[in-house]
Amino acid sequence: MDSSESAAGSSSSEAKDIPASLEAALLRARTESESSDKSGPTRFVLPGTSGSPPKILTLEEVQDVVKNIENMTLAHEIAINSDFKLQPYEPPENSIERLIKDTMHKAYWDLLSEQLGRDPPCYDMAIQLLADVKDAFQSVLSKNNERALARINEILDETVIRQQAEKGTLDFQAYAKFVIHIMALSCAPVRDEQIAKLKEIDDVVELFRGILEALSVMKLDMANCLLDAARNDVIANSVEYEKQKFKQFLELYKDGFPETEKWLKRNQVPEIAADAVGSPNANGSDQQRRSKDAIFNAYLELIDWNSENDFPEMLEMDRDRLIGLQGRASRLCTCASTLAITCAAVPSIAQAADLRKKIAKELIILVQNCNNTKDLDDTIENIWLHVRSVIAGRLQELHQPQLLEPVESTLKNQILQIAKKESPVRNLMWKRLLAYTQLVLRTNNPIPVPPGFQEFGEEVESLATAFKRISFYNYAVYGEYYHEILNKV
Repeated sequence: MDSSESAAGSSSSEAKDIPASLEAALLRARTESESSDKSGPTRFVLPGTSGSPPKILTLEEVQDVVKNIENMTLAHEIAINSDFKLQPYEPPENSIERLIKDTMHKAYWDLLSEQLGRDPPCYDMAIQLLADVKDAFQSVLSKNNERALARINEILDETVIRQQAEKGTLDFQAYAKFVIHIMALSCAPVRDEQIAKLKEIDDVVELFRGILEALSVMKLDMANCLLDAARNDVIANSVEYEKQKFKQFLELYKDGFPETEKWLKRNQVPEIAADAVGSPNANGSDQQRRSKDAIFNAYLELIDWNSENDFPEMLEMDRDRLIGLQGRASRLCTCASTLAITCAAVPSIAQAADLRKKIAKELIILVQNCNNTKDLDDTIENIWLHVRSVIAGRLQELHQPQLLEPVESTLKNQILQIAKKESPVRNLMWKRLLAYTQLVLRTNNPIPVPPGFQEFGEEVESLATAFKRISFYNYAVYGEYYHEILNKV
């Protein structure tokens, strides 16, 4: 460890003092961001799922998850969360792992610079680096790009490169240009700027450092592309897998799920009780329709959840996700209510579409940390102060008189009251949001954004889509069991 630290502290001109043992070690063992999969696979962070911490996976392990639906929580997360992405792995700040990584990285690049600066140059590390780059393309490019991979293998042939080095004809910069050209052809559009900047780097060591960093994020892009491409298969397989596991569980567990039963029964329609199974008036298709209505009413309750009720067992895996959606719905309702009250009080704001959109974005930022009633109580005063400032600026811009004190006082009280459930405006907006969400659950046709939420259209649609995905997935897995419960009532 001492020798590593001394190497890290030296400049490239002092790198010749690096002990031969460390130089050999660096040639053998390079860390992930400087090496190909053969000397240490690139690792990714899999975001934490409900109730579990983040996981560290290699690309091969990601592929295994996609092919083998055995990790039910993970497969469930991929199926439910359309924004689910792998993240690049970095050791925690101030950790021993980060210290070792940073120390070894600096020593590696210092040594490479020193070797290339010798007279004559030593190309041992450079040749191995090119081999690492060649191997990295195996992960970056799909198997369908056989011609491109064959061309890369042909150009970055280690035997040929070593022969060029021995003859003194190796052009390291030319190989760098070839690699950048291939990267530019194969990277995602979002990486175009990063690849373009590599062409501006003159120092060959810094250039290859940038190349390896770019290849690292391209591996991440490939891993996420793999997840996206396989998402539909994961959903189909995951539903069947969870259904089978649940049936096996029911064979052993006979006590039922009381909170799920209470949740469903709270939302059953009266006809189900009147036309119970066995009743002369019972009709199979009507019974099925009514029980399905009850189930989707129950799903809607999850957005308007009463914290005094215990959460249904069948949705425990999505509990944190649903709580998050409840918070999003509450924040949207707060923003829409505030904007509605402001527009009603100041017509010149109501008539300015661009200003309404601007206010909407600002309100979303103001409430972004409001996850419960207490958070909203703590924030609502700041919301009022912001609204008052916007109104004052708008009236001044139009050379109109400022609000009279009684009008401003009434407006302030209305906005502060939004933090309380008894607010008439908030109640109205909440009912509209629930009605819209219910319509989204019941149809695949486009549904217009509810009145008062036009400036929040994207957020409202995103909320409803996320909620629908959870509800439909849950119904696909447990729907038969839910119908059994309701048909027994």
